[in-house]
Amino acid sequence: MNAPSKTPEILTIGSVLWDVIGRAASHMRMGSDVPGRITRLPGGVAMNIAMTLTRFGQTPALLTAIGEDSQGSELMESARQLGINTDYVYRSADLPTDRYMAIEGANGLIAAIADAHSLEAAGDKILRPLSDGRLGSMESPYTGSIALDGNLTRTLLENIATSALFAQADLRVAPASPGKADRLHPFLNHTRATLYVNLEEAGLLCQHSFDTAELAAKGLLARGARRVLVTDGGKQACDGSAEGLVTACPPEVLVTRVTGAGDTFMAAHIVRESRGAPREDALKAALQAAAIYVSGGTPL
Repeated sequence: MNAPSKTPEILTIGSVLWDVIGRAASHMRMGSDVPGRITRLPGGVAMNIAMTLTRFGQTPALLTAIGEDSQGSELMESARQLGINTDYVYRSADLPTDRYMAIEGANGLIAAIADAHSLEAAGDKILRPLSDGRLGSMESPYTGSIALDGNLTRTLLENIATSALFAQADLRVAPASPGKADRLHPFLNHTRATLYVNLEEAGLLCQHSFDTAELAAKGLLARGARRVLVTDGGKQACDGSAEGLVTACPPEVLVTRVTGAGDTFMAAHIVRESRGAPREDALKAALQAAAIYVSGGTPL
């Protein structure tokens, strides 16, 4: 086994796959057939977060499952070229590399399908570096930051929430999509977890509809959450904790893409806080980074 190329400053655990995105400049509805552009880029929540972290000068490491097929090897090389540590990735000869396909129009995300079955099938194999001494062990658990996404199975997320391997880590958790928001229930009462959700995901976790991010943050805190970051597209976002609520509005921009915006927000927020920024400054900086991203730019 080769020695790790560089000690990671943060771990990103979850989906790493190929994003196949079709984008059209026109409004779309069911059955629309319009001209546009189709791209294939490295994606997945864990990958999107890692890519943004590298742009801010951090060295993240991926904990995920990638197939030993040609698409997997290409994905691994793309990650390395971006400055992401891939030394701890679980490679499988039996599982294909995962994929995500989405259609976006001028009116936002139209539809998407996430084929992340290999990540789910790999299960806790992706976490071995945290227990075998490479990144930590039961006697000496990992103490850094971890960005965790909800594409893992419900059972694995439940195990992570109670495992001693994660007891000393700064856990930053995102559901990956509204359809997987309920998988985060084990982290609602976790003493070291910060949840990153949008308004819809907050409502699903609380089984209640909220009109604003501030109300959603209050609802999650009432449910036992230690800390939450709630976003609402172009509307006001909220950072809620026992210290109080902090709100900010994102800049107004022309939206050209949406897939990966939440991951960009989360990564930018983690970086700002790691550099000692106050809560209000970190929230504003994360919203600015997400706005730059959705407008087609590259946040730095």
